[in-house]
Amino acid sequence: MDVFLKTVSALNDETRVLLLRFLDENGECCVCDLQNSLQMIQSRLSRHLKILKDAGFLRVERKGTWAYYSVRMPLDRFRSEALEEIRHLAISLPTLQTENKGCNI
Repeated sequence: MDVFLKTVSALNDETRVLLLRFLDENGECCVCDLQNSLQMIQSRLSRHLKILKDAGFLRVERKGTWAYYSVRMPLDRFRSEALEEIRHLAISLPTLQTENKGCNI
């Protein structure tokens, strides 16, 4: 029951749905690229990323001092179907803005 509630709770926020869709469309992204693309401050972004990760949607890979987030694959049936529904939402996604020199979190 706890896993179900964490998953549903994670999706009960417009910013997290946007983040999930953005990562689904753009693939693995560094936190700094997410900050630049979504115009979000790092502390707020990190909180949302942690909630999505704890709910089983995201994976994080550390490369040196940088953290890269992506949609976890494979997803279980429930999360996979939730992501499929999110793909059909009319969400206006910003363009991915990458930072050439890398970033530090």
